Amino acid sequence: MTVEKFALAGAAGIIEGVLDHPEGAPRGIALVAHPHPLFGGTMDNKVAVTLMRTFVKLGYVVARINFRGVGKSEGVHDHGQGETDDMAQVHGWMVEKFPGLPVALSGFSFGTYVQSQLGQRLLAAGTPAERLVLVGAAAKKWQMADIPADTILIHGENDDTIPLVDVLEWVRPQDIPVLVIPGADHFFHRKLHHIKGWVTQLWRRPGDVADLETDGTPAD
Repeated sequence: MTVEKFALAGAAGIIEGVLDHPEGAPRGIALVAHPHPLFGGTMDNKVAVTLMRTFVKLGYVVARINFRGVGKSEGVHDHGQGETDDMAQVHGWMVEKFPGLPVALSGFSFGTYVQSQLGQRLLAAGTPAERLVLVGAAAKKWQMADIPADTILIHGENDDTIPLVDVLEWVRPQDIPVLVIPGADHFFHRKLHHIKGWVTQLWRRPGDVADLETDGTPAD
């Protein structure tokens, strides 16, 4: 894995970010969004870094940015609107930089709100994301947008920042399953390996080595 720092001129000033490159040519693009900037969230948050490392291992080139007012990113917190605008700008930049590749959206906590909103924007524009991965989804904290049926949702059983019941109420009308990590708190202390494990297992695309026999039963 190689790391490349970047800075984009955004609507509120400089957007600070990092590209994490896989070995060999990338098979896709992944955008990672960090937790709430007013509560210590940065692109180096351990859940965000876990998502990054997981996607790099899957062969994706990953873009992480600091939201407005964090690190070297300029501007002030904009309650998700400006942050979504900035992530959309990064999306456009990445698509130009790596043309023809599918784009996955992933985020943690506040970052899930940003990515759910961006996902709806891309869908409306006719350029939908390949798939979403949302960890500690910010249900009832912010107005989460509807998400695709194949979204990977991971939540901690003992999350006292965003209670599991709130997530279930949000996704119940959408009929989307939630992967619940027993004993995990909001920040997944000592449980980060479950995030990597589940995303890796569930991330399947045409042409991947099959885990199933032709009749759909698990291979031995």
